[in-house]
Amino acid sequence: MRHSVTSSPWRGGQGDLLLEFTDACRAEGLRAGLYLSPWDRNAASYGDSPRYNDFYCDQLSELLTRYGPIHEVGFDGANGEGPNGRRQSYDWERYRELVRRLQPDAVIFSDAGPDIRWIGNETGVAGETNSSTVDPSVVPYPGATGERVMNMLRHGDPAGTVWRPGETDVSIRPGWFYHPTDGLLQPADVASLGGMRERLDVVFGRDLTSDLDAGRRATVSVADLRENISKGQAVARYTLEGLVGSSWRILSRGATIGYRKLDRFDPVTVSAVQVRVEEAIGTTGPIEIGSYLDSGSSPARGTSE
Repeated sequence: MRHSVTSSPWRGGQGDLLLEFTDACRAEGLRAGLYLSPWDRNAASYGDSPRYNDFYCDQLSELLTRYGPIHEVGFDGANGEGPNGRRQSYDWERYRELVRRLQPDAVIFSDAGPDIRWIGNETGVAGETNSSTVDPSVVPYPGATGERVMNMLRHGDPAGTVWRPGETDVSIRPGWFYHPTDGLLQPADVASLGGMRERLDVVFGRDLTSDLDAGRRATVSVADLRENISKGQAVARYTLEGLVGSSWRILSRGATIGYRKLDRFDPVTVSAVQVRVEEAIGTTGPIEIGSYLDSGSSPARGTSE
């Protein structure tokens, strides 16, 4: 096959990129995930639906049996014509059953989950209101289109019948795949990733809530809010307040919180912080609050995870 490692000069055509990737993940304590797009236009069988589905499942079986535990398997709904002008009918149920059988502990990602949903864009931005529950009938398969589909992906549905939290993706540069001038990790990208890690360490290295708990004051500009989601997601509208002097001042407002949400605001010196839940679906438990100072960025609205 032309589109394979065997046709490349890398490792003399004998390399196993996935083995090196999964070994590197485990060496660093990371959980490996794999994404296999079903739109393989280079496959001779693409568009011959039964034959191609067998071919795709063979590929998927190899990925899920040769490289140890895989923690996430990603699909997408891309489904254009192949070079022969034919379109493929994907057997989604068969694909999902194969993952469940070969890697039962893996979560499955796609527009339609079933475990994690695409958030509806590739810019790294989730909906400000973001429920982890969805109505599965609105997005019945990966690649479904329409305004209702996009709203469900971005925002979820507080009355949804299945738990399918959103996952957002973003590329560090235009495009996703190999480019002739970008086959290796570029120094600029490595420096960007290193800078991001450094920034995260600086901002979140110390939770200033401990100062407030000890009766002192602290200057903060980021609140890390977390619900206990063991019984579901309940908060639907809230206000974050800080005690400035003898008065409570509004720092931010939001709709959903879920597992984790970061709210950013102008730096302010406070002696206490609190969350007032103004609307909820069911009973809310205590909201965990982390308080941090980010002196290197301008304020922005909160972002959900």
